[in-house]
Amino acid sequence: MESVGEGGLVCGEGRCRATGGASEGVRGSKGRFSARRKAAAVMRLLGGEDLESLSRELGVTAATLAGWREAFVGAGQAALKTRPPDYKDEEIARLKAKIGELTMGNELLYEKIHRMEGGQPLRRGRSRR
Repeated sequence: MESVGEGGLVCGEGRCRATGGASEGVRGSKGRFSARRKAAAVMRLLGGEDLESLSRELGVTAATLAGWREAFVGAGQAALKTRPPDYKDEEIARLKAKIGELTMGNELLYEKIHRMEGGQPLRRGRSRR
């Protein structure tokens, strides 16, 4: 069963497609486009509508529409590349933080040893200058 959502998208059977009626609410409107309206425009482009005619209809430049399409497709590709985090990722992050703490402690100890061997006084706190 199909249902018509906002932005003129018809969804059913796990897929969505843009309808020709999507432009009715968009045509002649000025101002900023919401993410939903941009997505509807991009879906129409991906559905095969002509870039130039859709550009004129919506009152935006062809370059703007092409940019929306590239961002839309790029975000989809990025979403497919990510993997869900698991418990190992949390443990790795905790261990990396611990390694960082230990490394800083070691560097401070090496500096202290170096100063003591050189006969330099160990500083405490900030200088009083």
